[in-house]
Amino acid sequence: MKTMAPMTEAEAEEPDFKPLTAQEAEQWRGRNPPISVWKVVAGQALVGMLVALAAWALTGKAQVGWSAAYGALAVVAPAALFARGVLRRRASDHAGAAVLRFFGWEIAKIVLTVALLAAAPRLVPGLNWIALLAGMVIAMKTYWVALLARPGVRKTD
Repeated sequence: MKTMAPMTEAEAEEPDFKPLTAQEAEQWRGRNPPISVWKVVAGQALVGMLVALAAWALTGKAQVGWSAAYGALAVVAPAALFARGVLRRRASDHAGAAVLRFFGWEIAKIVLTVALLAAAPRLVPGLNWIALLAGMVIAMKTYWVALLARPGVRKTD
């Protein structure tokens, strides 16, 4: 078993990072503009449609395409609900209320996703679970593409 050397008191008190000044934070925001949540949701919907069309074209079976589309829907619809709920502003927003609202909408997103998956066998005739999972996974990975492809992203100096 590997043990770590104990930290000296000076090392324990030394901060791991240097806080940014107001000017440095403004410069960082200018170099890293925020991306709209709605653009990410729209991108997920577009990617989901492309996956569904590709699944249909590759297999020649409409059921496989519908299964992939439903898998993407099981990601996009809850994400849209979450985005709408979290982005609503209230005049009396406190930090604690914002955190509570975030977790509340995250739970609603998970519940809706599970409900959509549970309803899939009844709603999609000839359901193909592999195609459904492929649609879900590829739509979920759109978040990473949006983060990596956003314009103006640069590392901090």
